[in-house]
Amino acid sequence: MKKTMTRLADGRELIYYDLRDDVVRDDADHRPLDPVSTASEIRHDRLLGDSVAIASHRQGRTYLPPADACPLCPSRDGRATEIPAADYDVAVFENRFPSLAGDTGRCEVVCFTSDHDASFADLTAEQAALVLEAWTDRTAELSQHPAVQQVFCFENRGAEIGVTLGHPHGQIYAYPFVTPRTERMLASLAAHREKTGGNLFDDVLADERADGRRIVLDAEHWTAFVPYAAHWPYEVHLYPKRRVPDLLALGEAARTEFPQVYLEVLRRFDRIFGPDEPPTPYISAWHQAPLHAADRGEFALHLELFTVRRTSGKLKFLAGSESGMNVFINDVPPEAAAERLREVASE
Repeated sequence: MKKTMTRLADGRELIYYDLRDDVVRDDADHRPLDPVSTASEIRHDRLLGDSVAIASHRQGRTYLPPADACPLCPSRDGRATEIPAADYDVAVFENRFPSLAGDTGRCEVVCFTSDHDASFADLTAEQAALVLEAWTDRTAELSQHPAVQQVFCFENRGAEIGVTLGHPHGQIYAYPFVTPRTERMLASLAAHREKTGGNLFDDVLADERADGRRIVLDAEHWTAFVPYAAHWPYEVHLYPKRRVPDLLALGEAARTEFPQVYLEVLRRFDRIFGPDEPPTPYISAWHQAPLHAADRGEFALHLELFTVRRTSGKLKFLAGSESGMNVFINDVPPEAAAERLREVASE
């Protein structure tokens, strides 16, 4: 992997990750851009105890432009984009419309490929491995940011999820606090340790493998399963078999095997509802240990993948119980979801 760092016309960082070492990245960004002006603010909810980012400047961000106006495509034929180069493997840059900036953290865009019409599932194993290297490298860099407490790499795909750009890409949020979902995991982890003396993540993985009904894919170094209490119609959790707190600590064997495993899971997601359905919308989220948690070594790096589509042509909406009380109601039994994901395995 070759890493090249440069800057866009407004001063934002742009980092290229290339498969070839002989690639030269010296294309300049000549767009007449004004400096990025953000108004991000973190407010604390005294009743719930969580934090909310107020970011009014995001109202003006680009929304579902046509393919010939995509800002994540390479700059070609006289049309300048966020990527000055005429082609790229993986590119990461500071979001022009960040939810978090400065003392409130940082937001980055990760472009998985220069091919506008592709998706992550279309990548080769070599390309997917490069994305993993980019996630790992950005986690290392952002962990040094003095305001950052937690690094979150994720992908939203599909208009149903709410994406504003159709080009295959993800994001990285570097939060100045530990997220509420992670706080709940840490609390459950501590309670389980006090009650049993064991590690909750290890025991969940061991229990799922022993049960077997919800296992989707069991590789040498990774296990993919539908969780016992899945919140979403089709939801898969992907764990390395050796517990590590973050991407930086992922062993070489697991790192090497990850692309094949993850690509297979994504391709199965696209086959859940049959060949005549459009690509399955999903959220794919890496859960990493908070940077300064006292028990971060007990935390287990894992990826959670889920879709809001519950059946052909129908979505799972977060209505009164989910949005009002955070109590999920799932129409698809986890065992049935796992069986379906096994049925659509690659030949």
